[in-house]
Amino acid sequence: MAKQIIGTVTKYTGNEHRYLTGYTVRIIAVFKNAARDDFDPDEEDGYLNDDADIARSGGITADDRVEVLPWLEREGRYSFASSDPRAIDLECFSVISK
Repeated sequence: MAKQIIGTVTKYTGNEHRYLTGYTVRIIAVFKNAARDDFDPDEEDGYLNDDADIARSGGITADDRVEVLPWLEREGRYSFASSDPRAIDLECFSVISK
């Protein structure tokens, strides 16, 4: 069985998106290979929001970005606005080599 990625709640630990620093976030999708310099946003299967599709694509790598929703503590809900940090900037993927 594939590891659950979609819906995972973790912390943002990077510095690329400073406004996310310290936030708890929920993963809603993966942008496959979007952290690469040669990324083509029009490539088929580049946006994955199903764990089985993520597993078939080789899982999460340092070349991926993830779409996340930050938890808004004061409002008691996740934001409506998403962000796209590098996968390696999330605590749950910190063991992936850069």
